[in-house]
Amino acid sequence: MSRIGRLPITVPSGVEVKIDGENVAVKGPKGELSHVVASPIAVSLEEGTLSVTRPDDERESRSLHGLTRTLISNMIVGVTDGYEKQLEVIGTGYRVLAKGSDLEFALGYSHPVPVKAPEGITFTVAGNKVTVAGIDKQRVGETAANIRKLRRPDPYKGKGVRYAGEVIRRKAGKAGK
Repeated sequence: MSRIGRLPITVPSGVEVKIDGENVAVKGPKGELSHVVASPIAVSLEEGTLSVTRPDDERESRSLHGLTRTLISNMIVGVTDGYEKQLEVIGTGYRVLAKGSDLEFALGYSHPVPVKAPEGITFTVAGNKVTVAGIDKQRVGETAANIRKLRRPDPYKGKGVRYAGEVIRRKAGKAGK
């Protein structure tokens, strides 16, 4: 039995869960999310707890068991608390500006780099720090990764866009005479 898949998910007060066949919809104070559960996995709601079960020990069923439970748990956390990732822009002349709900980066290129906010994602800028926030964990992480991809941290000088607290492995550079 999957150690993660067999754990019950407690539904906090203020969160409404609807199970319609294979579709699980979660509605909370911050918004609404839905997920289509893969066919061998079953989800049931009993007395404020969700349980995810699988019919057999096939390889596919075992791999989907824990995944489904985690995805539903992430949806519940998303509609109650939300998710956020923080990024830092480090480097001389590197900066970020908020243009309405979108961002504009100056990252050493000959042109500014605009970033549009995807649906359900909000950006906040404080100095050289950018916070990506939303209710969908996957979308928040993907948006933060795409922003980091604009200018990855340089291993020689450490300049670029990095996650807050990320440690960059530095290289020595030229040895000299």
